[in-house]
Amino acid sequence: MRFGIWEIILIIVLVLIVFGGTKLAGVGKSLGKGIREFKEEVHADDEKEKAETEPESEKKEDEEK
Repeated sequence: MRFGIWEIILIIVLVLIVFGGTKLAGVGKSLGKGIREFKEEVHADDEKEKAETEPESEKKEDEEK
């Protein structure tokens, strides 16, 4: 089942009526903050994993620079 443009517009209007604009703004802000924190943690984990798997010879070359 696919949603057309009219169904999406109807859903958006109903959500605005039920929750109001200010409530949705707060939800959007919280959602954006959560996504940003998630990306930072994933990026930090990737860097940590990369540092752990990096051979010792490459680490020494990086320290000399």
